[in-house]
Amino acid sequence: MSFNSFITKIFGNKSTRDLKEIQPIVDKIKALGPEMQGLTNDGLRQKITDVRADIKASITADEEAITQKKAEVETLEFDKRQPLWDEIDRHEKNILDTLEKKLDEHLPVVFAAIRETAARFAANETVEVTATDMDRMLAAQGRDFVDIDGDKAIYKNHWLAGGNEIKWDMVHYDVQLIGGIVLHQGKIAEMATGEGKTLVATLPVFLRSLSGRGVHVVTVNDYLSKRDSEWMGPLYMFHGSTVDCIDKHQPNTPARRAAYNCDITFGTNNEFGFDYLRDNMAMTPGDMVQRKHYYAIVDEVDSVLIDDARTPLIISGPVPKGDDQLFNEYRPNVEKVFQAQRRLVTQLLSEAKTKLASSDKDEQKAGALALFRAFKGLPKNGALIKFLSQEGMKNILLQTEAYYLQDNSREMPKATEVLYFVIDEKNRSVDLTDKGIDELTGKTDDPQFFVLPDIAAQLSETEHIADPNERQQRKDELMQEYAVKAERVHTVSQLLKAYALFEKDVEYVIDDGKIKIVDEQTGRIMEGRRYSDGLHQAIEAKEGVKVEAATQTFATITLQNYFRMYHKLAGMTGTAETEAGEFWDIYKLDVVTIPTNRPVARIDMNDRVYKTKKEKYAAVIDEIVDLVAKGRPVLVGTTSVEISELLSRMLQMRNIPHNVLNAKLHQKEAEIVALAGKVGTVTIATNMAGRGTDIKLPAEVKEAGGLAIIGTERHESRRVDRQLRGRSGRQGDPGSSVFYVSFEDQLMRLFATDSVMKMLDTMGLKEGERIESKMVSHAIENAQKRVEENNFGIRKRLLEYDDVMNKQRTYIYSRRHHALLGERIGIDIANMLWDCIENLVNTHDTPADYGDLSLELFKILTIETPFTEDEYRNMSKEEAIEKIHDAAQEAFQRKSQRIIEVALPVINDCVENRHMEGRIAVPMTDGKRYYNLVVDLGKAYESGCRDIVKEWHKAILLFTIDELWKEHLRELDQLRQSVQNASYEQKDPLVIYKVESFHLFEAMLNRLNVKAMSTLMRGQIYIPQPAPRPDTPADESGEEPQAAKPQPKVERAMPERPNDYSQYRTNKDELAENAAANRAASQGAGQAQRQRPMPAKAAPKINRNDPCPCGSGKKYKNCHGRNL
Repeated sequence: MSFNSFITKIFGNKSTRDLKEIQPIVDKIKALGPEMQGLTNDGLRQKITDVRADIKASITADEEAITQKKAEVETLEFDKRQPLWDEIDRHEKNILDTLEKKLDEHLPVVFAAIRETAARFAANETVEVTATDMDRMLAAQGRDFVDIDGDKAIYKNHWLAGGNEIKWDMVHYDVQLIGGIVLHQGKIAEMATGEGKTLVATLPVFLRSLSGRGVHVVTVNDYLSKRDSEWMGPLYMFHGSTVDCIDKHQPNTPARRAAYNCDITFGTNNEFGFDYLRDNMAMTPGDMVQRKHYYAIVDEVDSVLIDDARTPLIISGPVPKGDDQLFNEYRPNVEKVFQAQRRLVTQLLSEAKTKLASSDKDEQKAGALALFRAFKGLPKNGALIKFLSQEGMKNILLQTEAYYLQDNSREMPKATEVLYFVIDEKNRSVDLTDKGIDELTGKTDDPQFFVLPDIAAQLSETEHIADPNERQQRKDELMQEYAVKAERVHTVSQLLKAYALFEKDVEYVIDDGKIKIVDEQTGRIMEGRRYSDGLHQAIEAKEGVKVEAATQTFATITLQNYFRMYHKLAGMTGTAETEAGEFWDIYKLDVVTIPTNRPVARIDMNDRVYKTKKEKYAAVIDEIVDLVAKGRPVLVGTTSVEISELLSRMLQMRNIPHNVLNAKLHQKEAEIVALAGKVGTVTIATNMAGRGTDIKLPAEVKEAGGLAIIGTERHESRRVDRQLRGRSGRQGDPGSSVFYVSFEDQLMRLFATDSVMKMLDTMGLKEGERIESKMVSHAIENAQKRVEENNFGIRKRLLEYDDVMNKQRTYIYSRRHHALLGERIGIDIANMLWDCIENLVNTHDTPADYGDLSLELFKILTIETPFTEDEYRNMSKEEAIEKIHDAAQEAFQRKSQRIIEVALPVINDCVENRHMEGRIAVPMTDGKRYYNLVVDLGKAYESGCRDIVKEWHKAILLFTIDELWKEHLRELDQLRQSVQNASYEQKDPLVIYKVESFHLFEAMLNRLNVKAMSTLMRGQIYIPQPAPRPDTPADESGEEPQAAKPQPKVERAMPERPNDYSQYRTNKDELAENAAANRAASQGAGQAQRQRPMPAKAAPKINRNDPCPCGSGKKYKNCHGRNL
C-alpha cells in the first residue's frame, strides 16, 4: 500500500470529507418530505411565500437606512460626504451577510418544497391553485402552461421548450440535493453525464431568487439558454419568481432591461459580458440594463472559466486610416521565404534518409542533424511526420535535440543557420534567421530594411551633438525610424506565423470571402471571433481575401474578469477535477465531486497503440464493423473536422450507414444526438460535439452491451477525453470506451518523452500490430499532464497582462458609474481637485517656478495664487497645497451657487407661470464650447436648482472620462504590440508592458483631472447678450428707457433616446499566444456558434374585444392588452 493510500484510508479523500459535511443538510431536506407531501397545492405555495416575506423583512431596516443616508448625503458639502458613504457601504455589506444567513436557514424548506413541486408536476397532468396576480399575468401573456378558470389557476405538466413539446417527468434524486447544496455554497459541482445538471440547478437558482437580487444562469450557447429558461421556467413561476432569457431580446432595449430585472435571468456568457461593456458606455442611467452582480451559476464551467476565460470581449469602432496596412505589400516577400524553406526542408529530409541508412557513424551523425534541421524548419511536414513514425527515428531526433539544447542552447545557432526561419511548435512561435532576413530583403538597397535597430545605442550616440535643438531633432528622427521599422517587423512576423503555423480548414476556413476561426475540437465556426495583434489580417492577406480595416477598442473585458465581479459564483460540469487547482487559484472556487445516482457500469479499456495513423484508422473501421454486427450503437470521437471526414469516407467504402456531426451539419446536432443511441447507429463527432444533450438507450441496446465510445486520438487535455468517455454509461447504463493512438499523433509527437518512445521501440512493434497495456496508457496520461501544465503556464502569463488592464478598467468604470448615477460624484470631484492641485505644486516646487504656478492656477482653476512669492519661498508643499485647495474650493462653491442664482427665477417661471413639465435643455458654457444640458424640470424645481448643478457635474465627468479612456485604450493597444519587439533586445515584454502602462494610466488620470476641473471651474449658464441697438431718444423725463435684463433661453428637450450601438462592433479577439492553450483544453460548446434555426413558436392570438385570459371578465383591450 502506498503512503497516499494509507493516509486516504485513515482520513478519507477530499470528496469523502465534502460529502460528510453536506450530509446533515440532505437529511434535514429528506425529513421534511412527509410534511411537504401533506400540504395542499396552495399550502405548498404559501411555504415559499412565507420564506420570501421573512427574507425581505430581515433586510428592510438596512434598506431604509440606505435610502435615508442617500437623501442626507446630497445636503452636505463634497468634503464631508465620505463618512455617510462609508455607512451606506456597511449597510450594503450587512444586507449581503444577512441574506446568506437567511438563505442557509431556509435552504431545507425551499429545497424540499421545490422537490415536492417537481414530484406533483411529474405525477399529475394538471396542478390547480388559487390564482394570483402573477398567474393571471402569465395567462394573459399567452403562456401555454397555465390557464385561468374563475379564481383558480390550472398549471399543466407539458409545454413548449426549445421549440419542442416536453412533458415534465423529473424528480430530484438524493445525490442531486447534494449538487444543489454545493452550488448554493458557491462551489463547482462535478457531475457525470446524464446526472441531470439542469434539474440540479433549479434548487439553488430558486433559493437565491428569493433574495430579490437577481440570479444569472449562464449557458454556453443561445439554444441552451432559451431551452432551459422555457424548460425550467414554469417550476420557478409556479412559486412566484419571474424568469426571462436575455438572448430572446435585442441589446439595449426595454425588453432586455426587463429580463435583467427578473428574479432569474438566463443567457450566454458572451451576452452577459457584452451587456456589461455596453452599460459602461451608457450616457444615461436609462441606457443601462444590468443590476449589481449578485449570484451566477455557470453551466459547463470549465469551458467558460478555463478555455474561454482569457479571450477578450471587445466593443470596437472604426479608426482613421484603418485601411492603411502593410500586409498585402509584404505578403510576396514572406511567401518567397516560406516557399524557399519548404524546398530546403524537402532537401534536408531526403539527405537525412540517405545518411541515416549509412553504416558510417559520421554520416549517421550528419543525417541526424539534417533530420533535426528539417524538424525545426517545418515540423508539420507530412513526409517528415511519416518518417519519424519509423522505428528509432523519434529517438534519434530527441537525442539530437537534447544535444543542441544543452548549455542554454549554445550550439543551437549552428544547427539553425542554414534555415530561413525556426519554428517552435510547442510555443507557437516563428523566428527569422539571418538567412531568412536576406531572402526577405531581396534586392533592396537597405539590408537592414526588416531589422530593428538598437535604439538605445543609437540614442546614446546622439549625446555628443552639442546643439540641443539639433540633438533633439536627431532623436526624433531615430524614434520615427524605429516606429516605422517596428510596424514593418511586426507585419512580417505575423505574416510568417500565418504561413508557417496556421492551416486552412484546420485552424480556419474561408466562408463568404471572410476568414473564420474553427474550433478544432468541435468543428464549430466561431462567428465574430478574430485573432489579435494583426494575425487575422495576416491570414486574410495570405488567402487573398479582403484585409479588414483596423479598429479601435472602445470597451473590453475578459470573461475571467467579468465573472470575478459576482458576489457569489458557482458552476457545474462533468469535467472540472483536472483543473481544480486553476479554479481555486483564479476564482477561489472549490471543486466537489458529486456521486452518481447509480454505479457507473461502463468498461474503460486500455489504449490501443499503433505505429502509423493509417493502421490506426483501419483498426478503428474494423472495430466499428464488429460492434455494429453486435447491434451496439457506436460514437466515434475525433479531434478535428478533417479526421471526421476521413473516417466518413472510409465507412462509405465499407457501405456502413453513419451520421457525421461537425460544423457543416451543426444545425442537425440535436437530431443526430437523439439518434446516436439506436441499434447499430454509427455517429462520428468531434470530441466535444453534442455537449449538453444526453444519448438515451433503448432496452435492446442495453442488452447488447450499451453505447460503445471509440476515441481516434488522445487529446492534449485529459478533460476532453473524460468528456468523450462520459457520453456512455449514463444512469448506470452499460457501455465501453477505448482510445486508438499512433506514433504520428500530435500528442505523441510533441510531448511523449524519450523513455516512452524507447519503450515502444523495444517492444518491436511491427506493421499492423498493436500494443494494449496499462503502462502505455499511464505514460500517455503523463504526457497529457505535461501539456496541461504547459498550457496553464501560457494562461497564467496572459492573466498577468489582463490584470494590468483590469485594475485600470475597474477604477475608471467605478468613476464612470458614479458620474452616470450621480452617486459619490461629489467625493470624486473633491479628490480630483486635490490631485490636480497636488500635481501642480509638485511640478512647480521651487520659488523660481512661482510665476508658472500662478499662470497654471489661473488657466486651470481660474483662481489667483493665495500667497505671495516670498510666502511661497518659506512655505512647505503641504501648506501650499492646503491654501490653494481652500481657495479653489471656495471658488468652486461660489460658481456652483452662481449657476443656481441664474437658473432659479427661470425655472420658477417655467413651472409656476408657464406650467411646463418634463425635460428641458439648459444652455451651459465653459467659455470655449456650448452644452445643451438636459435636466428634469420637476427635480430642478423641487431641489431649488441644485439638480442642475449636479447634472452639469455628471455630464462633464462622463464626457471627459469617455474621451480620455478611449484614447488610453488605443495607446494600450499600440503598447501591447510594440512591447513584443522588446524580446529582440533580450528584455521581458511583460515587465515593460506593466511599467509603461502604469505611466500611461498615471498621465491619463492627470489629464482627466485637469480637463474636468478646468471645465467645471469655468462652467456657467449661457446668457445670450442683446445685440447693440441704435441710439434712441430719451423719454419726457429725460431718462433713457431701461433695457430688459437678459435671461437664459430654456427650451423643451428632445425625447430621450437609447444609445445607438449600431456603429460599434462586438467580437471576441482570439489571442495568438492563447490559441494553443484554448485548443488544448477546448470545450466547443462554449464557443460562439452559428444561430440555430428555432421552430416558430406562436402564442395564442387574442382579439382586442375578446375576454382577457387573466379571468378578470374585462375585454382584453381594457385589461392586459391596454397598452399593446
